[in-house]
Amino acid sequence: MTNIQVLPVHTARAKRHFLTFPWHIYTGDPLWVPPLLSERSKTIDPQRGSFFKNGYAELFIAWQNGKPGGTIVCAEDRNNTRARGFGECMVGFFECVDDYAVAEALFDRATVWAGEHALVSLYGTYNLDREDSRGILIEGRDRPPTSYCGHNPPYYQGFFERYGFQKNGEDLLAYAIEVNLNTPEIQHMMRLAEKIRQRKKITVRSGNLEDIDSEIDNIVELQNRGLAHFADFTPYTRNDIEAMILPVLDIIDPDLVLFAEVDGRVVGWFPGVPNMNEVLIHLNGLRYPWDYLRLLKYSRLKPKCLAVKSVAVVPEQWDMGAGVLLFDEMARRAAAMGYQWADLSLTGEDNPDTFPLAHRMGAKIYKRYRFYRKQLETK
Repeated sequence: MTNIQVLPVHTARAKRHFLTFPWHIYTGDPLWVPPLLSERSKTIDPQRGSFFKNGYAELFIAWQNGKPGGTIVCAEDRNNTRARGFGECMVGFFECVDDYAVAEALFDRATVWAGEHALVSLYGTYNLDREDSRGILIEGRDRPPTSYCGHNPPYYQGFFERYGFQKNGEDLLAYAIEVNLNTPEIQHMMRLAEKIRQRKKITVRSGNLEDIDSEIDNIVELQNRGLAHFADFTPYTRNDIEAMILPVLDIIDPDLVLFAEVDGRVVGWFPGVPNMNEVLIHLNGLRYPWDYLRLLKYSRLKPKCLAVKSVAVVPEQWDMGAGVLLFDEMARRAAAMGYQWADLSLTGEDNPDTFPLAHRMGAKIYKRYRFYRKQLETK
């Protein structure tokens, strides 16, 4: 008979089990990109993780017959609570062996934790970060994920739905676009962009990393104004944007972080970063000292993919062509730098800029991620 206990992570030994448990699930999976253990350790540390500036969390391990069988984090993001007027339990770092009994035990513990903190629902998945590895992958297992996107076994979807989680909002999509200025779709977009440039006073500039504080202020405003129409939208804080931008400053090329302006006022942005997962997939998370030899070997590898992580345009510019000019400029610059394809992720199907523009450029959906919510009974 299987004995399952779900226990909180309180010791250094339990923390190591928590951090390294994904290797039990994914070893041998050619699509999995092992996370850097040093970064993952920082993320879950209340003294260092950016999430803990506005939230709190607890880590759990499911022990099956004395061995780790699954992990989960339960958390409350106070920004989300303030935005909605009620608290919800965010679940993340969900990993589980292919045994529903273990998943059920993890979800049961999350339900109890939520009740203890007067939270009304479970939702996720979010790994203590609004952008990194969010959602459950439900379609698209023909290539590894790009930067900030996650990967999981197919059976996770069934575990969530069997427990009573419901699809929350629209699925988020990852698009693949060939970086080839000679395709009919991109040629058409370039002609359209030229007409817009002649008629509109919209300019596109590179990011200014010398004044990163001002650029972060711009991004906060653009993300909040440009994405506020989405259902269940939670406003971005400066901390959210810093957590997304600051860790990648060393690899960002400012010429691939584009801003659209009208009369000197920023009205949109379109950031592209090298897909560092093409390097990380070879490093084994730098789990062991000898893995640093892998780092020496692969650190100079130039990614073939440019990962584009957001398109945000203020509402008054949605039909004015700012999005087209940003796409056009990014295509030109990425091609000149030798990128072979671009990942555009994650974006919703009702995004007024990304969805139609991506299809117009010949983009193909190659991954689909789903968010789940389970309403809890309140006393």
